[in-house]
Amino acid sequence: MSTYYNMNISIWVAIFLILFGGKQEVRGSEDPKKPNIIFILIDDMGWADLSSFGNPDAQTPNIDRLASEGISFDQFYVNAPICSPSRTAILTGTYPQRWDITSYLSNRKENAERGLANWLDLSAPTLAKDLKRAGYATGHFGKWHMGGQRDVAEAPAIAEYGFDKSLTNFEGMGPKLLPLTKNAKGEVGRIWEDAERLGGSFTWMQRSEITTGFIDAAMDFIEDSKKSNKPFYINIWPDDVHSPFWPPFEDYNLTKEDKKRALYLAVLESMDKQFGKLFEYVKSDQELRDNTIIIFCSDNGPEPGAGSAGDLRGFKGHLYEGGIRSSLIVWGPTFVSKKVRGQHNKQNYFTAVDLKPSILELTGVDAQQGELADGESVLPTLLGKKQTSRQSPAFWSRPPDRKHFKDFDQPLPDLAIREGNYKLLCDFDGGRPELFDLTKDPEEKNNLAAKHLDKVKEMTKKVMNWYREVT
Repeated sequence: MSTYYNMNISIWVAIFLILFGGKQEVRGSEDPKKPNIIFILIDDMGWADLSSFGNPDAQTPNIDRLASEGISFDQFYVNAPICSPSRTAILTGTYPQRWDITSYLSNRKENAERGLANWLDLSAPTLAKDLKRAGYATGHFGKWHMGGQRDVAEAPAIAEYGFDKSLTNFEGMGPKLLPLTKNAKGEVGRIWEDAERLGGSFTWMQRSEITTGFIDAAMDFIEDSKKSNKPFYINIWPDDVHSPFWPPFEDYNLTKEDKKRALYLAVLESMDKQFGKLFEYVKSDQELRDNTIIIFCSDNGPEPGAGSAGDLRGFKGHLYEGGIRSSLIVWGPTFVSKKVRGQHNKQNYFTAVDLKPSILELTGVDAQQGELADGESVLPTLLGKKQTSRQSPAFWSRPPDRKHFKDFDQPLPDLAIREGNYKLLCDFDGGRPELFDLTKDPEEKNNLAAKHLDKVKEMTKKVMNWYREVT
């Protein structure tokens, strides 16, 4: 009788836990099979800067090895050609124009002059919020630049966007790593010293080693997540390879007077060495290796004279391919199809807003009901199991402070749309259209607008309607 009674009590307890909160706990923190996500976002790295993407001037063996064990994408796009809006799109899965973040966030005066918000609205949906609700441990380590910089000192803390822990640089609210500099003579200095007043604890660290500081903090976070039996999602978004360039001069026989390109390549190679520590850590732990996916890309095109977009036209700040294409690598031995490992997907295109729904599908997590979304899941393509592109058109608008550029004879276009093989660029009023068939002309040399007037009219109408909707 006692045994029967105890069994019935156990059954009712189990039912109670499922109905009143136990189910969410099982789906998240108690389910070790949910995949871990490491999202690496490099700053200002060009599409052709990795040696695995064709750079003959530098070697990036650790990142290249990641590519050789995963899959690379040649037609992946970020949703803005400059940092703050690009990061907003990745974090939210929405077009950054919806949040009035269309260029880099600066001080209040400059933000107001350009029609920018001072920080990302807390009502914005974020991947971190969705995964945290499902029991994930969430961490952000590195550059933020979506609020809390210069004289904007009351922006929300990074934690308020869904992160359990954060460590950032001088452009975010919360604990920080701030950069020391050391020149070839050994003289030490500081940059962004004013960031101390933004609040949060801070540690001064050599600029050439800060990527390691973020990686070490991320690895500690992973260890804590393992101890608590939680899957984790972490951003590792270093300052590298953004200027000013402060490589470890003693390792490269360089001085600050060397040309920008040489300094940039030294920073790029140094960054690769630092990431080798993280990749080895993940690969040497069977539990992590079998249940972790790494996503690696850059936030926008390169700074002129520093990084390279290869034969692609344009740079950071431009809506031409060189400003918005990013070298994407996806690694995960138990996730990526064995048939495509080490290969480049050259056929399919998709954008950064598509990463959030893809990750949610991978993790089996639902977005909050009614959550705003502009992306669509391309998970089978990301894992090399299908070859399909984004189905809806992709749209861009020019940063408001990037209408003119010294190497271009004409003002830069304001809007861009990619639909199928074709990409159209035009001004806000639809004027000066440029139409390119990217399958035949990825360098955007042959303007077909005069030959395809109906297509120009159709695509111009779509991109202008989109811009009215999101602004």
